[in-house]
Amino acid sequence: MNLDHVFVCGNPALDFAATLRARRTARFEMFATPDRLDAWYVESGLVDAVTPARRADVERATAVREAVYRLITDRRLGVGFADFDDEALAGLNDAAAEAPAAPRLTRSGRWTAATQREALAAVARHAVELLSGADVPLLKECGNPECTRVYIDRSRGRRRQWCGMESCGNKIKAAAYRARRKTAAAPAG
Repeated sequence: MNLDHVFVCGNPALDFAATLRARRTARFEMFATPDRLDAWYVESGLVDAVTPARRADVERATAVREAVYRLITDRRLGVGFADFDDEALAGLNDAAAEAPAAPRLTRSGRWTAATQREALAAVARHAVELLSGADVPLLKECGNPECTRVYIDRSRGRRRQWCGMESCGNKIKAAAYRARRKTAAAPAG
């Protein structure tokens, strides 16, 4: 499994929820170590630096991630606010209530250093805005049966099928092409 963090979903909260890959099959945890969580925060662009994570920070982040995934899935499937899971709602709101990291203007530009809680709060706030915003009807799950990423489909005609062409689309299209070639070659041989 590729250990690179991927940002194809259109919102940091969706990309964060996608850090547990292949939820229905192999289940691959991207936050297997604290430094992988640190890397995600920085690579996502939410912060420029973060205090080093400990195992407790990873556990807190994965709990919020699972709450975000549950709420996003419910919202995508048409569940209303009144029917949200209480535990998931409380976990998201608790994380979002933390004080945000303060960006600084430096001689080299904007710089945001954050604690683990501040970085997680940024993700949670993105989730709150997404779940209560106008993009909810645009939420789709990737068409790759092994992928469980949810993304925002802003394509013309809302016809996007994959979370990303590199990560899923090319793989599925190549497999379909090979199957067509095999089927076409079978009668000739």
